[in-house]
Amino acid sequence: MSVHEDATALLDDLVLLRRRLHADPEVGLDLPRTQEKVLAALDGLPLELTLGESSTSVTGVLRGARPGPVVLLRADLDALPIQERTGLDFASRVDGVMHACGHDMHTAMLVGAARLLAARRGGMAGDVVFMFQPGEEGWDGSAAMIEEGVLDAAGRRADAAYALHVFGAGVPHGVFSARPGTTMAASDVLEVTVVGAGGHGARPHRAKDPIPAACEMVTALQTLVTRQHDIFDPVVVTVGSFHAGTKRNVIPDSARFEATVRTFSAPAKARVEDAAVTLVRSIARAHGLRAEVEFRDGYPMTVNDAHETAFVTDTITDLFDHRFRPLRNPMPGGEDFSRVLREVPGAFIPFGVGDGTTDNHSPLARFDDALLADGATVLAELALRRIGR
Repeated sequence: MSVHEDATALLDDLVLLRRRLHADPEVGLDLPRTQEKVLAALDGLPLELTLGESSTSVTGVLRGARPGPVVLLRADLDALPIQERTGLDFASRVDGVMHACGHDMHTAMLVGAARLLAARRGGMAGDVVFMFQPGEEGWDGSAAMIEEGVLDAAGRRADAAYALHVFGAGVPHGVFSARPGTTMAASDVLEVTVVGAGGHGARPHRAKDPIPAACEMVTALQTLVTRQHDIFDPVVVTVGSFHAGTKRNVIPDSARFEATVRTFSAPAKARVEDAAVTLVRSIARAHGLRAEVEFRDGYPMTVNDAHETAFVTDTITDLFDHRFRPLRNPMPGGEDFSRVLREVPGAFIPFGVGDGTTDNHSPLARFDDALLADGATVLAELALRRIGR
């Protein structure tokens, strides 16, 4: 039987695993219940397993019958602090936590790939590393696993690395995609505290009100993006958190906001960091206030290797014909698989599994379980064809 036929035979098991994960999500680097489910799903396979020390990661190594290249396959495990509103019968049972980005899908697909490859290891010339990673959603779990040696888990550095990521919108249903070069944005953090002097809301002239200045900064940051940056080297600045005050008639001592900053090139990142910090401090000074500003590095750009992307394109086209489409433009999301791709040539592969209208990170996000077998097939075939058999 072909890999895809075997994957299809596993579909019911993969759906069950995915739904168990979906109903019991965890956030961050410490995911003990998720780790337990992954280990149970891998039980009985001929894998050399290592558990993380700084996180509840799982690393598995499958040894081929003959020496050869090392391929790393990644799945992220963590969920998001979102209250689910899908109404699914397997919806999250954990209040305020949801698998809204499809990491439960990734985990089930990688377990499926492990089973498919374990059944074929007698014909494999090389080794496969399975990277089950917590903390992708802002916790930098990839960095933690790299620090603990995941890239060298097979005894030497991986030769290639691949990760699938499902999308509810932006990639058509059932379609795989990829592009060489920059694929996902760098994701950095701008944190600003505007320091003033509190007072009575009826007498603002006797206080130093930080709120109007902070509001002006939020608006000015959007003007900065459109007037100081090349539209063909995009920058996105989104203020997602703004906090100030306790009561309508009290002027607070300070106002604080946080923004995510997305860029697709090193020059654009350097420009926006310098310009944003200067802008915020200048506005504060103009109001007689002080701004405490921090621009903090987040995830770097996700950059696909051109050779590996061509290999992915050929492999998926051979498997599913018309279901591969080149990704025209980079995506503005951030991804810590970028850290793996800075060390190992490989590719990040978007996969459309939604209805095309509901995006990831939505409390209404739904993903199509019927495509789990296809994802597992692609991961397994990439490993088999890259190492040889």
